[in-house]
Amino acid sequence: MIKVSVMRQDDDKVIGLLVEGHAGAGAYGQDIVCAGISALAQSVILGLAKHLHREINYDVKPGYLSVALKDKADDLTEAVFAVAVLGFAEIEKSNPKNVSVLNIRR
Repeated sequence: MIKVSVMRQDDDKVIGLLVEGHAGAGAYGQDIVCAGISALAQSVILGLAKHLHREINYDVKPGYLSVALKDKADDLTEAVFAVAVLGFAEIEKSNPKNVSVLNIRR
């Protein structure tokens, strides 16, 4: 199962994501659930770093991705995170045995 933890600051804006595990919905390298989650999560890194030029901490390896803002979230960073979180939630709805999305307050 893939566990997506969405870290939020006190005002409910997202400040980071942690994605762990494998969906197990298909053969390794052909798992469309894993591919969808991975594409959304990696797009967050690209959107924050390359488009918004925000400073982030991130780590990506098989079965693991973390990304966190170095500064407080703002409306633009929230937009980038929100698109991914909506996507994660839709994938979870279709694949509840393979994906779990949790919100965590910091």
